[in-house]
Amino acid sequence: MIVLGIETSCDETAAAISRDGNISSSQISTQTIHRRYGGVVPEIASREHEKLLNGMVIDTLIDAGIVKEDIDGIAVTQGPGLVGTLITGVCFAKGLAQGLNCKIIGVNHLEAHIFANFLADPALAFPFICLLVSGGHTQIWFVEGLGHYTLMGESRDDAAGEAFDKGARILGLGYPGGPEIEKLAKNGDKNSIKFPRPLMLNQNLEFSFSGLKTSLLYTMDKHSKRNKEDVAASYQFAIIDVLITKLKWAMDKTNCNTCVIAGGVAANQSLRECVSNIMLDKKVIFPELSLCTDNAAMIAFLGELYLTNGQSSPIDFPVLPNMKLV
Repeated sequence: MIVLGIETSCDETAAAISRDGNISSSQISTQTIHRRYGGVVPEIASREHEKLLNGMVIDTLIDAGIVKEDIDGIAVTQGPGLVGTLITGVCFAKGLAQGLNCKIIGVNHLEAHIFANFLADPALAFPFICLLVSGGHTQIWFVEGLGHYTLMGESRDDAAGEAFDKGARILGLGYPGGPEIEKLAKNGDKNSIKFPRPLMLNQNLEFSFSGLKTSLLYTMDKHSKRNKEDVAASYQFAIIDVLITKLKWAMDKTNCNTCVIAGGVAANQSLRECVSNIMLDKKVIFPELSLCTDNAAMIAFLGELYLTNGQSSPIDFPVLPNMKLV
């Protein structure tokens, strides 16, 4: 089966081809225009998707060595995401599906992030624990099969990726904040400042990062001349320490020996190193860096799984900006 995947949930315009479980082509364009604003402007993002999407799909088909008539189905991000950007991608996908008279399926963006790990390791087997960390979500999932997920814990306020972005703004760094803080933290002392780590009692698997962000703001207000490398390293370590501790608790509670890391924050090298060093007796899987951020390869791959199982969406399915996994 040949499936075209389309991803427009935020500020990455992406298209990919999944053919019999393998990615034949994957194209991504990150909208750098948002850097001047310090964050994503939804209306601008929607317009950029509209400008880029048609050409990107054509390039993806050429790169995969196929023509549009070869497509058996189309998978497109249905949610969660920005409503305007989702509409742009879904409307494009629906029009193309009708023109080609092929099946279409709306894909949950979070679920696709989880299944991106099967592209990293095709031998990955159920069950496993997934730490899903991005700009909009911080969650721990117990994954027992396709469509069978148990939410073990999530953030009560800011997501980890959001904490990185807002922390970078407090430190006067660029956007996106995660890579900027990681870069600055490389030469800093992660133990120089003891930032708070909320909800760390009784193996609580819920997260909270808003207090950490506030603590950083107070630190910079009171000690504006403090070494920013030390501040960045300590701030990053506080986030990572919470993520890893709760991931380990989830592994212990389920007696699970395999964990996967998904979402944009999974690209953080310090997180990767810390997880690998602590989970020495566990199987730990990270997707390659291109599969951590928003991409269409994971959308096409998951869409093919569902379409192969005979599942598809009606042509009038809605976009769901606040779409839940369960």
